[in-house]
Amino acid sequence: MSADPRQEAARTFRAASGPVTFVLCSLLALFLLGDAVVRAGWGQMLLLAPWVLLGLWVVYEVAFVSTVRVNESGAVVQNMLRRTSFGWNRVRDIDLRWQLVFSLDDGTDVTCYGGPARARPTRRPADDDSEAKAPAGLRDLTEIRDRWQTASGPTDAPIRRGWDGRALLALGVIVAWAIASIAITAN
Repeated sequence: MSADPRQEAARTFRAASGPVTFVLCSLLALFLLGDAVVRAGWGQMLLLAPWVLLGLWVVYEVAFVSTVRVNESGAVVQNMLRRTSFGWNRVRDIDLRWQLVFSLDDGTDVTCYGGPARARPTRRPADDDSEAKAPAGLRDLTEIRDRWQTASGPTDAPIRRGWDGRALLALGVIVAWAIASIAITAN
């Protein structure tokens, strides 16, 4: 057992605006579908629902689902529909350009859309003598680099790239529902 409890648990990094955007859009979708039920009934709402849900699915994929999850053995990067996982031994370097970038030993770079990002430095009042606080993106980069450098256990997992099957299945259901609603209204 290590002295630092953070080393034992996996940590997920996500853009702070993602959950807020997704919750607000979910509330808007719920309002729109509820309004459709009140004004036109359940049947019409079911014909309108796939279009609202398709918009919500896009917001979910763009704003919420992109994450970086790190633990003691490696990282999983989810960029919208693509997922890349690798062990720490596969990492050559970790950098923070505009977004977090893992340079892997196969010569590829994995840019993380949902992880820590470079932010503008915060302004401090001129009369404030307190020490400047490091931006959140740099603190997160330091934590990720520390996990990389102190990696233990099975850290040689291969680089795996794949698609987010659940998100694609949800998209397929929504598209099939939208096609059915078009077919029903075309008659």
